[in-house]
Amino acid sequence: MFYLPLDTRRNASQFVDIINPKLAIFTKYEYWYHFFSELNRRSIPLIVISAIFRDDQIFFKWYGGLHRAMLRKVSRLFVQDAASISMLENIGITHASIGGDTRFDRVASNARQPKDFQLVREFCGSANVLVAGSTWPEDENILSKAIERFEEWKFIIAPHEIKPDKLKAFESLLPANTYLRYSELKENGLPDETKKWRILIIDNIGMLSSLYQYGQIAYIGGGFGVGIHNTLEAAAFGLPIIFGPNYKRFLEAKMLIAENAAFSIKNKDELLEVLNKLKEIDFRRESGNAAKKLVLNNTGATEAIFSYLDEYVFKRR
Repeated sequence: MFYLPLDTRRNASQFVDIINPKLAIFTKYEYWYHFFSELNRRSIPLIVISAIFRDDQIFFKWYGGLHRAMLRKVSRLFVQDAASISMLENIGITHASIGGDTRFDRVASNARQPKDFQLVREFCGSANVLVAGSTWPEDENILSKAIERFEEWKFIIAPHEIKPDKLKAFESLLPANTYLRYSELKENGLPDETKKWRILIIDNIGMLSSLYQYGQIAYIGGGFGVGIHNTLEAAAFGLPIIFGPNYKRFLEAKMLIAENAAFSIKNKDELLEVLNKLKEIDFRRESGNAAKKLVLNNTGATEAIFSYLDEYVFKRR
């Protein structure tokens, strides 16, 4: 596992010489002109998976000729939706088919066998828990208001940035003697008066995808910046999901909202309003079930891609 070298003609040629691949698979938004050209020149099958297109992308602009040329060097494009197929056909790209998004398969698999964190489980106890993943300062600011209001709930917060100054800035928003860092929990164990400690701050990388198993509601960060982070990890565990307003570029987020499995908020008042609705067990269960159903109904992309490879690539080589 390593980074691709910069996308230059020489780098692409040397890289393909060294690796000598029989097949190349790129994913989603990864379009590398010289690498695609070199693979195409050598007749090495090139597959793009989990691709999704929007009409504001450069492929569909009058000046996007170079980018359209890249798409013609791909052996097969597996896209996420019918809208992408239509947009591609409008620019003469006909070697695409709907293959879904392999992330659905991955998160469904993770939800079936998540890692167990005993200390986190003990911290949660029997309390209702909101798990907030990949939060930024804007998210944390409004979450602090929810923490003040929902005193009977516990909160697991996994900030996107875990530098000491970022963590301290977040902690300054919280009531004193109510929060712990996970590193402290690991070092010292669960403190006395467990109910007093309501907030667990995850100060490492790699736990988040399994932490949703301990929650009843998920908040996904990034929606007050360039865009939300991964909503599917939480959905796979059957949690209703909340995120900020910048989600329009994310098909899965729009799908979740359409199923009443996710809710977009613009400020702390809207967050509190949604949380008050989700406090009702029946509403929360219905929303969470819709989230999990959406994930399960959209699995199968991996199988479809490998079926294609087996039929049209491996058997012909």
